[in-house]
Amino acid sequence: MNIPMQLKHKPVVVVENYDQIDGRNAYNSEAKGLSLGLAQWNDRGKVDISAKIWRYTGEKWSRQSEEMPMHRVLDLAILISRSKQHFMEAYRYEKLYDPQKPVIDRVGVQGDAMTVAIAVENDKIDEDLKLFAQAMSNDDELISERLRTLSSILKEMGY
Repeated sequence: MNIPMQLKHKPVVVVENYDQIDGRNAYNSEAKGLSLGLAQWNDRGKVDISAKIWRYTGEKWSRQSEEMPMHRVLDLAILISRSKQHFMEAYRYEKLYDPQKPVIDRVGVQGDAMTVAIAVENDKIDEDLKLFAQAMSNDDELISERLRTLSSILKEMGY
């Protein structure tokens, strides 16, 4: 199934078979493709590029398809990496984090720093952290493979 080209997001680079590699949803995913292209919110004379996850319900392309600016995709990759790093050592804490120091890291990015922290405002944080840690552990092979691939590509690029 090909990603639609007639919609407002204009694909330039595509992954048409994403449903076959979508983690534990592989071969049974509604996310049919990924694309990098010209953003749907572009105004005349101003061009942004974006990443898009294309979802298909079996009958039509879904409104739940998501489009994000590329820097947000990278911000999510940073958040995933820092979270994974935290949970590799979280067993050291009784609650899987230090309640006195819920900030995991402050990652410097353009203009300021992204504060990566445990969501202590969540009234079920202790229970949710255990569930999250278990899910991270269950998905470790999928996540680690992709991080190794990303690391290798970044090294090839000189980063």
